Amino acid sequence: MSKPKFAMYWAASCGGCEIAVLNTHEKILDVDANFDVVFWPVAMDAKYKDVEAMEDKSILLTLWNGGIRTEENEHLAHLLRRKSQILVAFGSCATEGCIPGLANLSSVEDIFATAYHTVSTVNPENIHPQPVYRVPEGELTIPAMKPVLKTLAQVVDVDYYMPGCPPESHQIAAVIDLVIQVVQGKAQLPPKGAVIGAGSSTVCDECPRARNVKHISAFHRIQEVAPLDPNICILEQGVPCNGPATRSGCNARCPSVGAQCIGCYGPAEGVLDYGARLITAFASVIDATKPEEIERILDGIPDPTGQFYRFNLADSLLRASTKAWKK
Repeated sequence: MSKPKFAMYWAASCGGCEIAVLNTHEKILDVDANFDVVFWPVAMDAKYKDVEAMEDKSILLTLWNGGIRTEENEHLAHLLRRKSQILVAFGSCATEGCIPGLANLSSVEDIFATAYHTVSTVNPENIHPQPVYRVPEGELTIPAMKPVLKTLAQVVDVDYYMPGCPPESHQIAAVIDLVIQVVQGKAQLPPKGAVIGAGSSTVCDECPRARNVKHISAFHRIQEVAPLDPNICILEQGVPCNGPATRSGCNARCPSVGAQCIGCYGPAEGVLDYGARLITAFASVIDATKPEEIERILDGIPDPTGQFYRFNLADSLLRASTKAWKK
């Protein structure tokens, strides 16, 4: 019998998810032993036409990392959805938009202006990318950018979600083991729509630091509060920490070594809007009772958008600014 087919695609993302898969070390050999890898552009020579020629649902498992930012991303999302039995939104960019989603606060024109007309770029001829460009040899095309970045689930139906920026390698290895056992008839997949490779509580529940120890009167950047007490909650020392709203599964790696959680595992189970939950959590540790005083202290957060929606803006209730949608 032929082995089941496996695919992985990299859309609007940094490529860290690909590295995390390779960081499973010898476990990657189990993928090769149990699957026929038919499409993985970052690791093998693969053509879109080869995928288009496959029968629908002929790929058992596709891991999709990255958001949908271009026409090419959108086309591949629909194509791989059609060809795959199981489509997994893999990593923070696919599940919630991640850092590329912060561009949803700007229009495409402003993004290009920043990329091609600021001090980091020498562009005396004011050249911008063109979706279509004619040359003597014919017509060249590149994918056009969409007005906003979308998560995979905002474009196609998704079977499972695996958060993380990137997902922890030990979590990836556990999911690989599960899928292999399913292929071998030794286990069953979780219900469709489930979050896999992560916990169901919050980073705070994994964090060994003591909480409810003190209340704060101001927020600071972490370098302004050094040295931090290694035993007390980082948030309650006045450093914004996203642990109260962030899904567990990383073993609280950052708070355990003295760095605040930045939220890369996305919203914890039951959190409707990540930013709103964080604002509530931050307000709860403030040493003030008057609304205007609480508001003043919250205004001291250095970068509110980056703090509350660094990874989650594209999948939040806000999603994008009005400016981004305007032509």
